[in-house]
Amino acid sequence: MITYKSLHHVSLTVTDLEKSKEFYGKVLGLKELSRPDFDFPGAWYGIEGQQLHLIVEPSAQTIRQDKSLHTREGHFALRVENYYEALNWLKQNQIEVLEKPDGKSGFAQIFCADPDGNLIELNVDQKDL
Repeated sequence: MITYKSLHHVSLTVTDLEKSKEFYGKVLGLKELSRPDFDFPGAWYGIEGQQLHLIVEPSAQTIRQDKSLHTREGHFALRVENYYEALNWLKQNQIEVLEKPDGKSGFAQIFCADPDGNLIELNVDQKDL
């Protein structure tokens, strides 16, 4: 059996590091971390004790060709303090969103995508709306 302590990081493939850093750092407001001197470009971000790693690899097989928003595609989810503040912030920054405040999951969801189409879910418990 494996005993887990926590989720350590999620890695995403991106094609344009500067566009991605603009999105993750400025739009989503994640704090950039120092990163080892790898022989390929990327960026690391801290999220409440876990990490998000961006890896530049334009030929990656994980880059979605269809950039439309879907709730059933692979994604990662971030719990936010306030659904409506997050929704309004994304809209102010002209980020396309898919709103799902009343889903069966028990949490209100906002789906958006980074410049490469990587899907991100922002959510709160529905009782906290």
